[in-house]
Amino acid sequence: MPAVTQFGIGQPVRRVEDRRFITGRGCYLDDITRPREAFAYMLRSPHAHARIAALDAAAAAAMPGVAGVFTGADLARDGIGDIPCVSGVAGAVLPPRPALAQERVRHVGDTVAMVVADSLAAARDAAEAIAVTYEVLPAVTDTALALDPAAPKVWDAGNLCFDWSVGDRAAVERAAAGARHRVSLSLVNNRVVVHSMEPRGAIGEYDPGEDAYTLWSSTQGSHFVRNLLAEAVFRVPENRIRVVTRDVGGGFGMKLFLYPEHVLVLWAAKKLGRPVKWVPERGDSFVTDTQGRDNVTRLDLALDDELRVLALAVEITANMGAYLSNFAPEIPTYSGAVMHSGVYRIPAIHVGVKGVFTHTVPVDAYRGAGRPEAAYALERLLDVAARRLGVAPDELRRRNFIAPAAMPYATPLGLTYDSGEFARNMQDALAAADAAGFAARKAASRARGRYRGLGHATYIEQSGMPPDEFAELRFDPAGTLTILMGTQSSGQGHHTAYAQLAAERLGLPLDKVRVLQGDTHAIAFGRGTGGSRSLPVGGAALAHAADKLIAKGKKIAAHLLEAAEADIAFTDGAFAIAGTDRSVPLEAVARAAFAPGALPEGIEPGFAESGHFTPPAPTFPNGCHVCEVEVDPETGVIDIVRYLVVDDFGTVVNPLLLAGQVHGGVAQGIGQAMLERVVFDPGSGQLLSGSLTDYALPRADDLPPIEFRYNVVPCRTNPLGLKGAGEAGAIGAPPALVNAVVDALAELGIEHIDMPLRPETVWRRIRDARRAA
Repeated sequence: MPAVTQFGIGQPVRRVEDRRFITGRGCYLDDITRPREAFAYMLRSPHAHARIAALDAAAAAAMPGVAGVFTGADLARDGIGDIPCVSGVAGAVLPPRPALAQERVRHVGDTVAMVVADSLAAARDAAEAIAVTYEVLPAVTDTALALDPAAPKVWDAGNLCFDWSVGDRAAVERAAAGARHRVSLSLVNNRVVVHSMEPRGAIGEYDPGEDAYTLWSSTQGSHFVRNLLAEAVFRVPENRIRVVTRDVGGGFGMKLFLYPEHVLVLWAAKKLGRPVKWVPERGDSFVTDTQGRDNVTRLDLALDDELRVLALAVEITANMGAYLSNFAPEIPTYSGAVMHSGVYRIPAIHVGVKGVFTHTVPVDAYRGAGRPEAAYALERLLDVAARRLGVAPDELRRRNFIAPAAMPYATPLGLTYDSGEFARNMQDALAAADAAGFAARKAASRARGRYRGLGHATYIEQSGMPPDEFAELRFDPAGTLTILMGTQSSGQGHHTAYAQLAAERLGLPLDKVRVLQGDTHAIAFGRGTGGSRSLPVGGAALAHAADKLIAKGKKIAAHLLEAAEADIAFTDGAFAIAGTDRSVPLEAVARAAFAPGALPEGIEPGFAESGHFTPPAPTFPNGCHVCEVEVDPETGVIDIVRYLVVDDFGTVVNPLLLAGQVHGGVAQGIGQAMLERVVFDPGSGQLLSGSLTDYALPRADDLPPIEFRYNVVPCRTNPLGLKGAGEAGAIGAPPALVNAVVDALAELGIEHIDMPLRPETVWRRIRDARRAA
């Protein structure tokens, strides 16, 4: 048979799932219609903090077409459990989070009541008829002010959720005391909305005959949502709840979590005896989807005479919002704080993190989940230190990189890097960006009245971390393969990547492979998609299952070929007797597996195997981003004239998919660095950036062509050599862009500008710097 390595690992295969997407045959949440479905509308709080003095829903319940109106009192009366936080941060305060507010609302958008009606219009009209009397209370939305003794309390116990630290404070203090140089910097990681192309949504069904629930939802983790609903909310066996996810139009972490609406549509479906569908308006996304970032950070760096880093101290205040989302406390701690080593030899580090409550939407994982915050803080600090100490930013980094020979390298924050060539990435990136010719380009820009800057940032992140993941490979009697995966694609191209891994391992063409995800009744187990785990962990589970299939196939092939099993080899999709031309293709072996009379003794009929893989450690993708900008001093407008990335993702499965992931991450990183910021009115706590009129997402003309290259340094702790890639672009982009803009404005004495670098912000800083000069 012809070789099919054209579909295997390393090949730029076009996405097999795109045909149905671009021809309008995708199946998203709003495309799903259930018989007799009713429609839910959520009444949201207009206040950031208020006591519910009275709520009268009688008029709403009597309106035509209304099937039911539900409040927090109803929820409590039925004993429906709260949405849990499953974070493992010791000592964290875990306040209750009911699906409907009870007695008090704590952020704009907190859900006060749900109306279910025969049409969405009827439900919306009825919601407007609900009379709610609020006693408005003072609110705090500013992260930096949350722990002020005078700040309004989000919870009676106060606004401190946790006080957590990692590293050796005493060692840092000793090293800093004898340091030749000390550099400090305070900065803000601005809060951003996720705002995926497809909004969240949910459809709830209840089968009284089976006493079982079905939730249709655009989630990143159907099993995770199912488990929380069963264990914490409805307190039923897991097999009584089915969660089904079809196509997902973007998630970026935000769609992994259990939300109040998941609970409410299932609860209402049981009470009303009919399916209940909720699809949000765009405004809901701004006030109910988990948001990202929102840290205030101070860093103190100590260096010796040769500008080698001796110690680093970091203090972070991290905003949790009004309630704790499922993983919220882990994001700035175990996910982010431990990455403050970066790619540098830093003998002593201490990171302290205070998680705080505010009257804002809950914050949780958003593309990178703590690692972008850490990389931004550290890479800005390195650039500031280089300028203060009179050395080039690349030279300061070069003096402090961890050398490849030091691998595996144990950081002071408890991680062990298995591989990485950090200096090579930076050298390749700067050479490709023609850093040597930058001075001439800068002079040409100044001659035209523009400021030009060149910035770069190196990064490393942890991804593909434990726990385990699951894959099942199931052949049918016709010899075609179905792959069942516990992860969930939200636009990454999972179907193509997993099919390529199967092609590599089993020698199958892609049209013989089908990939299924997102149904807890069809797929036995899964952890969902997050932390760039799908290929490093799910792919390794798939490879393990494939190896088990090959082992069984050798027994069947030996019987068919009348040979000893030890003499059977498997290559290019066929089992062959070593040293001969006698072989049998995999498809024929699969067909034979369903003929009990044709099988050797002791082999059960069927051809399917499952595999689990638990990574022994995270993988550590890394790289260097280089950004070159021009700044117009008359308008503050930033023009990104060139953007280049050199990454190390270990073994590359599909260069096209990889480039797409990097491009998307860079776009989101540039969005945060240059445009995006959630803004609250400091007095009332009202969201001032609650629509796309007021919140600036990046558009095509904001983004440059992104030049992407990679160095392959295989991961030593992953059986496929893979390192996660989905979040890296969003990690390297913010510091690279801000470093470039500050480099452009350094001659004016500007040392730092907090994100986002909007034109007005930049223009004011230029004006003020010129006046001061």
